[in-house]
Amino acid sequence: MDFRAFVDSLDITLPNALFALALGVAAFAAIHGVLMLFRRRLDQLSDEWAHRPVAEVLRKTLARTSNLVVFATAVLIGLSALDLPPPWNARIGHLWFLTLGLQLAIYLHSAIKVTARRYFRSHNPAGVDSQVTIAHTLIIWVLQTTVWVIFALALLSNLGINVTTFVASLGIGGIAIALAVQNVLGDLFASLSIAIDKPFEVGDFVSTNNISGTVEKVGLKTTRIRALGGEQIVISNADLLKSTVSNFKRMETRRIVFNLRAHPDTPPALAAQVPPALKEIIGKRDKARFDRAHLSKFDQNFIEYEIVYTMLDASYDLFMDTQQAILLDAMRMLHELGISSAPRAQQLLLQEPAENAAPELPIEGRVRSPAALRSLPKGV
Repeated sequence: MDFRAFVDSLDITLPNALFALALGVAAFAAIHGVLMLFRRRLDQLSDEWAHRPVAEVLRKTLARTSNLVVFATAVLIGLSALDLPPPWNARIGHLWFLTLGLQLAIYLHSAIKVTARRYFRSHNPAGVDSQVTIAHTLIIWVLQTTVWVIFALALLSNLGINVTTFVASLGIGGIAIALAVQNVLGDLFASLSIAIDKPFEVGDFVSTNNISGTVEKVGLKTTRIRALGGEQIVISNADLLKSTVSNFKRMETRRIVFNLRAHPDTPPALAAQVPPALKEIIGKRDKARFDRAHLSKFDQNFIEYEIVYTMLDASYDLFMDTQQAILLDAMRMLHELGISSAPRAQQLLLQEPAENAAPELPIEGRVRSPAALRSLPKGV
């Protein structure tokens, strides 16, 4: 009896009701048909087009279309054709917002997941590690939660509920929580930054703040590095990003500078033959590019050559093998040219004090230069 009175109060005629029903059925068939056709066309794309970002996101997002939302949309289209009293016009408007907003939130929920997975997959071709999995999960959770919170607040506001106080409370509570766990949040966001920007990855050899080793794991709060001595070093993610990190695994070339010393009495003609000989020695090595070799220093003790070359391969083992071979060839070259690599000999003069001489502090020996030795009287 009450339901009949409710229907009578709506003042709906039979032709109007039949038209609304037909319009709703037609709207459901049209919306469902268009979605199926569009999804089928996306599935028929070639492999090249199907793996493009827009096509992949559209295909996987449209697959999340809710049949319940489609049905509710068709019903609302049919109800819009009815001549309803004023209170019901506003209520249908709220239902429109709920239906379309819910479907939009579902689309954004799916699009965030698909886009994040595609991003991490494209930036981690070697495979998914624990660091990427953690960052991927956290980013998706934060973005999806944001979407649903915004939808819930917008829905409450649409229903006439004042959400200003609620939003202010959330803001104050969020600030209090952030201040309480700011160190943890700093390390957490640093972990996300490492996962997204990738200054280094698991397996890279890095050096920072007198710490050198291989990265074993990047967690939510700390990064674990296996040092050369075998011990594991645990460092905070935030502290790690604040310092300068040298990533040796990404080194493409290696510049080497070393010196060779020879006796200062080497004749200038022989000394001039050393740089070309060094150029020939370095030039015949694979993966080594000669840059320069010069006589850079000359004093009373030795002459010094500065040699620079570049390894075109960053392998440290190859560098050490090449450096060893170059040094051995340089030793042979100096021996063949008759150039000594020994410094100038130092002369040591031992002198006993005279019997009547004034007492002196005892000394075991005294080093004098050649000029000083020539100035001494004979017999001294």
